[in-house]
Amino acid sequence: MDALTQQLMQQLSGQDLSRIGQQIGADEQTTSTALSAALPLLLSALANNASKPEEAQALHQALTRDHDGSILNNVSGFLDNPQSANGAGILNHVLGGQQPVVTQGLAQGTGLNSSQIGQLLQIAAPLVMGLLGQQRQQNNLDTNGLSAFLGGQQQLERESNPGMMNVLNTLLDTNRDGSALDEVLGMAGKLLGGK
Repeated sequence: MDALTQQLMQQLSGQDLSRIGQQIGADEQTTSTALSAALPLLLSALANNASKPEEAQALHQALTRDHDGSILNNVSGFLDNPQSANGAGILNHVLGGQQPVVTQGLAQGTGLNSSQIGQLLQIAAPLVMGLLGQQRQQNNLDTNGLSAFLGGQQQLERESNPGMMNVLNTLLDTNRDGSALDEVLGMAGKLLGGK
């Protein structure tokens, strides 16, 4: 797991993770495993988007305007009303047309149903954006810097978990007919078994 996803998982361990599990109707271990796949996927999708100059500019503006990282100062407050952060809107921007395939793939791989994964992604997306916003501020990242930073994070993830990242990128990059979903099942199963 790369530095950003590791950072977020550490921040969410314990009570917050348990609360997320309660919201989606899953136990803490299953929730943790699903998040361990969902967070790198969201970061990778953001990195793919930010590799295009106009998308990088839009992301930079969104972080500057709406995601300063303050959500991470009060995660429990956010979890009281996660809908307030418009996770669904963020996912539409980040995943676009790949959202159903990604949701189905993660569901098959984690043992959660598509509805639970959808809820989990809607909770995770504002947290990832908050973390990115925090990094943008701390590192004074302009549009190009943000794009490079995300590319670096994606590369770190690829080095630490190449199989999972290959599958996630397959889901993100193409409108496949679902053939990659079996691979996601296997990779997420390995994540689950490896905990």
